[in-house]
Amino acid sequence: MAPELAYLESKFAALISYGLTAELLAEVLPTGGDINVAGVYRNLQRVAERMEAELGEEKRQMAIGLLNEQNMTSAQEPLTEAGEELDTVDIGKQLERVKWFLWHGNVVRALDTIEDIQDELDLLPQNSESRKKLLKAMREFRGYIEANQNFIPNYGDRYRHGEKISTGFAESAVNQVVSKRMVKKQQMRWTESGAHNLLQVRTKVLNDQFRESFVRWYPGMQTEQETEIRKKAA
Repeated sequence: MAPELAYLESKFAALISYGLTAELLAEVLPTGGDINVAGVYRNLQRVAERMEAELGEEKRQMAIGLLNEQNMTSAQEPLTEAGEELDTVDIGKQLERVKWFLWHGNVVRALDTIEDIQDELDLLPQNSESRKKLLKAMREFRGYIEANQNFIPNYGDRYRHGEKISTGFAESAVNQVVSKRMVKKQQMRWTESGAHNLLQVRTKVLNDQFRESFVRWYPGMQTEQETEIRKKAA
């Protein structure tokens, strides 16, 4: 398949249904009826898998999870299990400080406090299971904050000004749609990997980054204007 056709197929398939994508491209391109729903699906999956393979460290950070109450809970679970062994270093209060700093958008102080917690964990016996669990949780939590610090707002300020501080209403709608499409009794149900790959491509398309990937893979697709922009950027 020509890169240009693969680009159009996967781009439209990320925005509209596979069926509509096949119909649209069959109407406007001289394909001789070779475009069909199954082919559009397979092409989008291949493109998404190639993009997924390029994520590297970014993929690891995405897997850590979202910065919310669940993250703090997961970090506190090893603390609860540890009992009196961790009471001597008072890590519970330190975690509350981290939570307060993040709520007010003070990422620097939050990271400093997490570093203090890690230092205090060094005071515990090296073979302690509770220490290992909490240290692992704090490393992951710190990695997530460092990777996303530019996107952590001041929730306290937003709350005081009556602005939205939760995306719960949007998440509820998404969960409703996704759960409906992934149940077994649905005739055209999504698979977990298929839905993930579709979202990979859709995100790139909506962020205006999708064509960049194809131009990088297939330099021959680059237009003169894009060539000039790259030269100026270099």
